[in-house]
Amino acid sequence: LCAVLRSWEDRFGIRVIALSFDRLTVSVAAPPETLEEAEAVAAEHFAFCPDNITQGNQESLREYARKAVLGMHAWNFWWD
Repeated sequence: LCAVLRSWEDRFGIRVIALSFDRLTVSVAAPPETLEEAEAVAAEHFAFCPDNITQGNQESLREYARKAVLGMHAWNFWWD
């Protein structure tokens, strides 16, 4: 998890702003600005925390990229 967060810190300027036993929220200084970039990051989110997509209200990874990654200045993750 630390390696992923460090990579996102370098690429997107993320900062951890909330952490509990099953949730993580990060601020995002420079979120992806194109759908193509957002879809690539959405795949990373899926590998990092599949519950966001498989148990969330997203119909597809592309929808998740559009609604939760593209231009978003906060990313939320939760695990069951």
